[in-house]
Amino acid sequence: MLSKQTGPKYPTREEVDFVVVGSGAAGGIMAKELSTAGFSVVVLEQGPRMDPSKFGHDEYGDDEANGIAMTGEHDPQSFKDSEYSSPYRRNSLFYLRTVGGTSVHFTANFWRFHPIDFNERSVLGPMSGTGFADWPITYDELEPYYTKVDWEVGVSGAPGGNSPPRSRPFPMPPLPVKSSGVLFEKACKSLGWSVRPAPMAICSEPYDGRPGCIHCGFCMGWGCEVSAKSTSLATMIPKAEATGRCEIRALCTASRIETDDTGRCKEVVYFDSEGVQQAQLTKAVVVCGNGGETPRLLLMSDSNLFPNGLANSSDKVGRYLMGNGQVHAYGYYEHPLNEFKSVQVTRISQQFYKSDPKRGFYGGGGMDARFQMGPLSFGLGRGLPPGSPKWGREFKKLTGEYFNHVIDVNGHTTNIPMARNRVELDPQLKDRYGRPAMMVTIDDHPDDLKAKQWFLERTIEIVEASGAKRIWSRTPTPSRGRAHLLGTCRMGNNPNESVVDRYNRAHDVPNLFLADGSSLVSSGRGQPTMTIEAIAFRAADHITQFAKRGEI
Repeated sequence: MLSKQTGPKYPTREEVDFVVVGSGAAGGIMAKELSTAGFSVVVLEQGPRMDPSKFGHDEYGDDEANGIAMTGEHDPQSFKDSEYSSPYRRNSLFYLRTVGGTSVHFTANFWRFHPIDFNERSVLGPMSGTGFADWPITYDELEPYYTKVDWEVGVSGAPGGNSPPRSRPFPMPPLPVKSSGVLFEKACKSLGWSVRPAPMAICSEPYDGRPGCIHCGFCMGWGCEVSAKSTSLATMIPKAEATGRCEIRALCTASRIETDDTGRCKEVVYFDSEGVQQAQLTKAVVVCGNGGETPRLLLMSDSNLFPNGLANSSDKVGRYLMGNGQVHAYGYYEHPLNEFKSVQVTRISQQFYKSDPKRGFYGGGGMDARFQMGPLSFGLGRGLPPGSPKWGREFKKLTGEYFNHVIDVNGHTTNIPMARNRVELDPQLKDRYGRPAMMVTIDDHPDDLKAKQWFLERTIEIVEASGAKRIWSRTPTPSRGRAHLLGTCRMGNNPNESVVDRYNRAHDVPNLFLADGSSLVSSGRGQPTMTIEAIAFRAADHITQFAKRGEI
């Protein structure tokens, strides 16, 4: 199911203008923006390039559903539950290794951050023992780039319901509301809470040469075979290659960034599809891995000039790992809902987006209603109430009865940045290329757990108000995995407290840029992809200006 490469092929020993590491939400934008501006670009992607026309709906067999190389078989990872505990092995962090990155199989629930996300520390004050901080940029500075994401990547939706300010309408109307959206909206209104159509990175109608959604129901965990989902693979990568100046190298795994005697990046060393070590000469490097892979690459790129890892004079590379909390309340309804069709989310509420000191803890968030289980995952027991049989006649009966009668109300919450939550290099565990594995420490702040519990109570209220016949929930637990990998190379004005500046340029290395989720200073309230893309557009704009002025 691999697709053919298009575009140029640059010799590794001829210097290109930019090497971009990673082809996901941020990397695709970098590739498109820099090549469109006239620069030669090589993109290194550790995963394969999949042909969208071959994407399927097989929960068990499809490669994109199972997550290319996410099993850890070839790229093991170790984990620590606290900074003092011993590392152990388990399943890898949740991200997709393929051209287009995790955007290929994400839900496409596409929220902007709000103005409060960028200056919350000034509003609420410091939080002892944490890295709680303001961003070096404001919402107003990023808003034009949010709008650029709307119109260049393709977002459907409608304003209202406590949504953040916007300078331009959505390019497409909202997707049709589903049963879960109707029930969710009814409940929120009865409780006096704001509600609005979900902004989605999915075409509700033909847009920019792509068709509208076919409502197959396989968004979360699968690629879109018609390219209605606004992934990097469907939107930015083709435009980058169309310039004739961008080469996408799939199955090429970056190993280290080499610098010259002055500390400037000169080449990116990588393993090609045959496992042979190569090195691409370049004038500048833009790393767009994620909050795990980006700090790992920098830490692997140590040298005499950078003994603690590239761009790590602050000792902040890898620190402040964040994700988002998530809680679930389920409802069983009398009538069939047909939730297995169409997109996962059609309505959201951000009534409790801001943190409220009266709650007694830091944390805010948003909520939505969905049903993101296929028949196989539902049949494995994920969708049935606690205490349900796991096998036999009664199990079969309940599975058939509940599958088309259940919705899942999600709460998405904040995650406080703490220096002890981090990505390091495991001193013993290696991957197939001999690279040190990631060693990840994840330990929730007490307020993170309180926020989850508070939002669980709100989601249960929604299920109750929606008229469910039976209600159950999952007890909030400490985070032991991350789907949103954020904050490990944070941006800031102070080089002693951050890794990149407000333009995503490394403080220590003038021709190195980091423009992915690792640069985020705070976690937002869930759904960070749109903010990652807005930052990538903004960084690409400034990188282009720097390059044209000879400042790189």
